[in-house]
Amino acid sequence: MLMNRRHVLRLSSGLSAVMALGACGQWSGQAGGSRKTEFLVGWSIYTGFMPWYYADRAGIVSKWAEKYGIKINLVQVNDYVESINQYTAGKLDGVLATTMDALTIPAAGGRDTSVIIIGDYSNGNDGIVLKNGQSVRDIAGRTVNLVELSVSHYLLARALEEAGMSLSDVKTINTADADMISAFATPEVTAVAAWNPQLAQIRTEPGGTEVFDSSKIPNEILDVMNVSTEVLNANPDFGNALAGIWYETMAILRAGDAKSSFAVEQMAKGAGTTAKSLDGQLKTTYFYAHARDAAIYAESADLITVTNRVRQFSFSKGLFGPSAASVDAIGVAFPGGKVLGDRNNIKLRFDATYMKRAATGL
Repeated sequence: MLMNRRHVLRLSSGLSAVMALGACGQWSGQAGGSRKTEFLVGWSIYTGFMPWYYADRAGIVSKWAEKYGIKINLVQVNDYVESINQYTAGKLDGVLATTMDALTIPAAGGRDTSVIIIGDYSNGNDGIVLKNGQSVRDIAGRTVNLVELSVSHYLLARALEEAGMSLSDVKTINTADADMISAFATPEVTAVAAWNPQLAQIRTEPGGTEVFDSSKIPNEILDVMNVSTEVLNANPDFGNALAGIWYETMAILRAGDAKSSFAVEQMAKGAGTTAKSLDGQLKTTYFYAHARDAAIYAESADLITVTNRVRQFSFSKGLFGPSAASVDAIGVAFPGGKVLGDRNNIKLRFDATYMKRAATGL
């Protein structure tokens, strides 16, 4: 079973890696804005993040780092939330996360963050399943089991909105994703919002009908490479190397040949699952495999639209923190000088620079 980015999950090997780096003193000074040659990037196990694992094992990370005279350490952190917390605390120079979590954890926490690679979006990895129902409107008045304040909660809000409803039309009960399959098997649970791999099994349960999935809201559950703006400004080759790593790896995966099959096998091993299972999850993950396409999307009006939806939901659930007086408390900047929120407090920046450089040749 492939572990997921969206909840706390203990991984002893990742924790050991973090402790080892700390013991070596590599945490010291890593988050500053000075010139340096060694960088730490945090990641956790999730379908859309596994290409980075393969890139590291295949020597692609070291190849691009050496090209720019630097060293990049990919650090598998013990859980997804902890990886973002470590980044927010300044112990990592970059981290893989959804845009929703980049906004509500480091940006809300005050760390100026740049999104330099738009990696993928959930294209069916997340869904809502009902018993005795054929459409989202049949969810009215029900209690929905989900991981509250997660992307599942956001998915539910968007599904209801698309159906002309709102979260006030349902109740929610916080349920650990590990318990979602067993919960749905009980008579009293008639509606769940879940993600893969649990979703794949719930879909097959007798009497269950999937009434909405993330393919209907493209780009809204978006996975990206986030880096410290301060670190990036002082060390642009860090961004160049990361872009080179990602798009070389994407070229391998999209080739559809023996090398790409081997890459999927390696990614599956790293995730503790089978190549068949991972391949199924890759099919419901839309990768921005070409740098040009990613750069175009980074500069699109749609990115502003979906980011606004995400920030509105996040603020409504208190995820900007108790001191945020309005949804505009945190500024989010986009290419071309466009900004959502406070221009004097920009903490999340979508930067197309490195995707555009990769498109024309690094």
